[in-house]
Amino acid sequence: MTALAFQLLATDGGARRGRLTTAHGVVETPAFMPVGTRAAVKSLSPDDLRAAGAQIILGNTYHLLVRPGPELVHELGGLHRFMAWDGPILTDSGGYQVFSLARLRKLSEDGVEFRSPSDGATHVLTPERVIEIQRALGADITHPLDECLAHPATREDTERSLGLTLRWARRALAAHRAAGSGPALFGIVQGGSYPDLRVRAAVETIALGFDGYAIGGMAVGEPKPLMRELTAAVAEVLPSERPRYLMGVGKPEDLVEAVGAGVDMFDCVLPTRNARNGQAFTPDGPLTLKQARFARDPAPLQADCVCYGCRRFSRAYLRHLFMVEELLVYRLLSLHNLHFFLGLMATMRTAIAEGAFAPFRARFLERYAVSAPSQEARTRLE
Repeated sequence: MTALAFQLLATDGGARRGRLTTAHGVVETPAFMPVGTRAAVKSLSPDDLRAAGAQIILGNTYHLLVRPGPELVHELGGLHRFMAWDGPILTDSGGYQVFSLARLRKLSEDGVEFRSPSDGATHVLTPERVIEIQRALGADITHPLDECLAHPATREDTERSLGLTLRWARRALAAHRAAGSGPALFGIVQGGSYPDLRVRAAVETIALGFDGYAIGGMAVGEPKPLMRELTAAVAEVLPSERPRYLMGVGKPEDLVEAVGAGVDMFDCVLPTRNARNGQAFTPDGPLTLKQARFARDPAPLQADCVCYGCRRFSRAYLRHLFMVEELLVYRLLSLHNLHFFLGLMATMRTAIAEGAFAPFRARFLERYAVSAPSQEARTRLE
């Protein structure tokens, strides 16, 4: 028995408007989750997140295992109390770090052994231990250990990896059920870049009976059209009565396309990481503030934005802060970018409810500059 319920409120084509109820509050979907890798969203307080419209945030299982450790977090009242966030929290599986830190780990049927890049200590992640860690953290939505492959991967390697992920999923689900009532557990659909393996992964994961379903292994180097094709193929198979989460994908145009394909939940580090690189997202595409054209620009980042930075400061001032490396600029740009991302999700929720998603999508994509500078969307290590 889990303290989670999902209600589908409206559909418009493939797009879905829903409501996810957890033990720590309600999440209106489609929803974007700011990433709090180490129990904090970079440079922002919980009050900042609420003001920007955040409903739910993501914590990283791998990084919280390494420091400060799930036992300490549990001793201090769980992740909600530890970081003073009273809303829902989703934790990922740690599987992405199995991919990104491959040089530091040994993979086996039992799980993953790895050395911490911070202090060299050895840790072991098994499907059972990952469930134990996330329960100790006190997350509302948890995930089983999975393996994420880089692109490209051979079909043979992808089939091997998928088989391992499915076996780990069965073990994780057994551990989750044995532990009794608690958080929700989402299954993760892998399958690499092969549509038939993705569909097979979805069907076999659904058969295990999870509370929701995550689409993993995207934005790891595959062409964007392929990512969109695979996402749509998986979403079509997933049960309509369960929430659908696309892991780590977060460019604005990708969010719009994935919502159109029927995805409900997203996370990505782009709003805060790109802020630290001096980039602000706007409806007309991203602005790179180090460009000289902003040196005397008196306009706000975005004329109709209500974030603190846009209400008080000019592009010229923000550029000055970035060029002299004043820490304030990272907070102001992060706050603006989250206002943009979360506002985009709210606008999509309204469009779906009004049966107007298709014209919204067309207007957004026509206006937004899809030729934004390339940024990896998947990295969770901030």
